[in-house]
Amino acid sequence: MRSTFTRKQAALAIALALGALSAGASAQDINENGLLKDSGGQQVMSGFGLCVHTGFGPSPAWTAGCHAAVPVAQYVAPVAAPEPAPIAAAGATAAPLVYEKVVFDANVLFDSNKSELRPASRDTLDAFVSKIAGLESQSVMAIGYADRMGTEGANQVLSEERVNTVKAYLVSKGIAAERVATGAKGEAQPTTAAGECKDANTPKNVACMQPDRHVFIEISGTRLTK
Repeated sequence: MRSTFTRKQAALAIALALGALSAGASAQDINENGLLKDSGGQQVMSGFGLCVHTGFGPSPAWTAGCHAAVPVAQYVAPVAAPEPAPIAAAGATAAPLVYEKVVFDANVLFDSNKSELRPASRDTLDAFVSKIAGLESQSVMAIGYADRMGTEGANQVLSEERVNTVKAYLVSKGIAAERVATGAKGEAQPTTAAGECKDANTPKNVACMQPDRHVFIEISGTRLTK
């Protein structure tokens, strides 16, 4: 009889304990992962400082506050991306250079039976050199001439001397000697017509034949357009 009473007492104690546990469990928040609270709503702690749970629901995270730390999303204002540097179009090339073809010439006059340059002839050559600055060309062509007065042989030599004088002056102004090609025609190709001036060596005829005593220079080439 004594043994039966003891079993009943034990069963009653267990029932009371389970009831207490059930009451404690019903008092907790469903979001607290089964944490056990006392009748005052305070969390029940173990002797090791850990939260006690009921055994129902998912296992709790053992944190200082008995709850897992929940990260809070922070708003970050969008930052405008920097403007990309301009990129040259693929295959883009510089504009092609444009050249123009030009021709310059000059006519240098000489005194009768002379091969020295006159002051006016130097001015003519200086202007010619100035014009051809920066010109890309192969060569300068200079041809010497003489009038019909005197012998044919003498006039041939005189035309050679005149063209050599012009070449020397051009070289002195910076034109390479190998770029100046020369020739001499003597009296073979006069500028004046045969019946235009008489052959007599008179002041009138000397003046009339002035166009025949000259050196003609010409240069052709290309240069960048402006």
